[in-house]
Amino acid sequence: MRKKRMPEHVSHERWLVSYADFITLLFAFFVVLYASSQVDKRKAGRLAQAIQVAFQELGVFQTSNTKVPLQDEDAMPFEKVQTVENLDRKADLAKIVNPMKGTLTSPAEAQSLLDAQQAIQNVLDPEIRKHEVTMSMRRDGLVVSLKEMGFFESGSATIRPDSIDALSRLAKVLKQRQENIRIEGHTDNIRIHNAHFASNWELSTARATEIIRLLITQFGLPPSRLSAAGYAEFHPTASNDTAAGRAQNRRLDIVILTPLQAMNDDAQSSTQKIRPAPSPYLSPAVNP
Repeated sequence: MRKKRMPEHVSHERWLVSYADFITLLFAFFVVLYASSQVDKRKAGRLAQAIQVAFQELGVFQTSNTKVPLQDEDAMPFEKVQTVENLDRKADLAKIVNPMKGTLTSPAEAQSLLDAQQAIQNVLDPEIRKHEVTMSMRRDGLVVSLKEMGFFESGSATIRPDSIDALSRLAKVLKQRQENIRIEGHTDNIRIHNAHFASNWELSTARATEIIRLLITQFGLPPSRLSAAGYAEFHPTASNDTAAGRAQNRRLDIVILTPLQAMNDDAQSSTQKIRPAPSPYLSPAVNP
């Protein structure tokens, strides 16, 4: 006699197995995504820092206040990889990055530049109030900008007689300091061609060397601390599209160099592009 077959039990909950597998895979997927995002953030932070330092060595980027992670595992958010445009605070000045070495200027050197800024501001206060002189911090040092309207006639490299007193007060401060000084001539983009200068290059360089001549012969600054450069219209601080902008660009910058920047300038003096005309006063002071 044939045994009666029992009816098969049909499970209506088999979908839970597939659902559990799906949830497990989804959880693993998001764990992998999270882990990958943390690794990518660290790599991206290190990459951004490496690019920034590389461009600083070329002099393209300004000084950075990037905080380097203490451990390689720490992520560096992008918002902390930034460029500081204005180093007018004491805390920021203590972090000046040398553009060639990638090293930090010491707090003592930073304080020295702040002291120089304060001393110059005191002696040139009348000219600063008339907007004939401005000061700013740059990655290579403290910049004292003498505007053309207060110190030179248009198209001329001769110092205006009424500006000699201001130069004398400035020279007294510079003479008491130990930093090297670079004099930079700048023009606007209006081409010059007269009996004395055939180009803006010659005008900007002549103004720089004229200031050096006065600093040496009249005010007694050591020639070994001085150097000159002419940049014509190619380093503007404002737009040349307006008369006010061009007036800002016609200037002579006296740069009080940070110690490390001064060492780099000495090492790179053979690559200087501008060679002013020989002078018995300036030959020891002008970078060849």
